[in-house]
Amino acid sequence: MQPTAPGPVDWRAAARLAGRVAAPGPVADRATLVELVTDLRAVAAVAARHVVDATGLTPADGREPAAISRVLVVDRPRWAAANAEMFAQMAAPLATRRDGTPVEVPDAARLAAAAQVGGVLALLSGKVIGQYDPFTAEPGQPGRLLLVAPNVLATQRQLGVDGHDFRLWVALHEQTHALQFAASPWLADHLRTRSAELLSDLADLAPNGEHEAVGLPRLDDVLGAVVRAVTYGDGGVLSLLTPRQREVFDEVGAIMALLEGHADVMMDEVGPAVVPTVRSIRRAFERRRDDAAKAKGLEGLVRRVLGMDLKLAQYRDGATFVRAVRGRVGLDGLNAVWSGPGTLPSAAEISDPEAWVRRVHG
Repeated sequence: MQPTAPGPVDWRAAARLAGRVAAPGPVADRATLVELVTDLRAVAAVAARHVVDATGLTPADGREPAAISRVLVVDRPRWAAANAEMFAQMAAPLATRRDGTPVEVPDAARLAAAAQVGGVLALLSGKVIGQYDPFTAEPGQPGRLLLVAPNVLATQRQLGVDGHDFRLWVALHEQTHALQFAASPWLADHLRTRSAELLSDLADLAPNGEHEAVGLPRLDDVLGAVVRAVTYGDGGVLSLLTPRQREVFDEVGAIMALLEGHADVMMDEVGPAVVPTVRSIRRAFERRRDDAAKAKGLEGLVRRVLGMDLKLAQYRDGATFVRAVRGRVGLDGLNAVWSGPGTLPSAAEISDPEAWVRRVHG
């Protein structure tokens, strides 16, 4: 990520700010932290083998399961920096207008945008447990699997669950994402292309400082909304979209629901033989989700700002789709969804799995 890269945001400044203002993680002694980091790295390798068995998917290039991702155990500032790098790539279309001319944004405006985006990243850095990033990998290389150690520790303490089992359970979810992309090498480019289409029109908005005169939203407001939308599915971005862009947004949302729902189902499929306390972990985790969704005051405000309730719906709607399709046509029939862009579910099909079955399987 170049500090002078064109576009409406100084992404390096956003990463620095997020790292500085992110809330500190839970307190633990050195031995606990060493054990946490060591175990997270170990369970990621174990999880990769199990998700191949649970999903029935295999990497398209024949690589070993342990090589489907590049595992990084990170703290909150490093997570924010990694996501700033990812967003810098994903938001590249905002640097050029449709006529090919660059978007000229004053340095002061780029820094103001960095402050807003950095604040969003700082908030998110305390919420995300794990994340798979397929977008910053070099050609032929696997994506990054980010396990956010302080958030894993904080969550397992909050839930009161077995630490090793919980870490393996989290790794199962994230390695399922890695396998989704390894089994469908077209998927990352498809999502990148659709996201670029979504963002390309936004590059024609007025530069910061001129927006009021022409009645358009500020570019830094757009970027804050885009960051929340990509990470948490925030519906607040919808007010910025044209009808055509809304169609693309809904399409991308359906893909994200599939990815998250599939991973949510498959992380439990390994069963107690692999994660002995998997059922109690799932119950505790769902209670935590439900309690968080009812939060009021500052916590409720943060959830609304970040669109976290929409993300929760994405998990649950996607999981319902996956279970319904598998129940109807089996695991092999479900895995047809990874065949190509034409077999991905639409937003309507996520809500009507039988419609997807009829379209794909006849």
